[in-house]
Amino acid sequence: MSTATTSRPTGVTIIAALNVISGIVMILGGIGLAAASTILPTMTTIDPNAGGQMALAGLLGGAGIAIGGILIILGIISFIVAWGLLKGKPWAWTVTIILSIISAVMGAISLAGGNFGSIVNIIIAGVIIYYLYRPHVKAYFGKQVHVI
Repeated sequence: MSTATTSRPTGVTIIAALNVISGIVMILGGIGLAAASTILPTMTTIDPNAGGQMALAGLLGGAGIAIGGILIILGIISFIVAWGLLKGKPWAWTVTIILSIISAVMGAISLAGGNFGSIVNIIIAGVIIYYLYRPHVKAYFGKQVHVI
């Protein structure tokens, strides 16, 4: 890492802040989903013939808890990536590029399905990828800069 010779670019700080915000949202969403999913199986009907409904409620409750747990883990990872971005860690640059590519692809799939709001996600991912490939940003992360 060559942060001794280059200071942190402002855009990197903004991307790290976005990671922190998304991490908070994922953790809170994961906690909320897991908490709501623990209540779901108890909300069954009194009808003795509703065994299938009870099993479905239990299955959905378990799935909600699992998805909530995954969201919490992703939120923690988002915090770690934000820290890596702020410290100029090369792995954080790589992870951010990979996640931005995944976000752009998922946005394109969503757009193909008719969700025109996903255009915003595609644009944001594209801007982040473009920005992270700027020479001064790559230098901050200690990545080799090729000048043509």
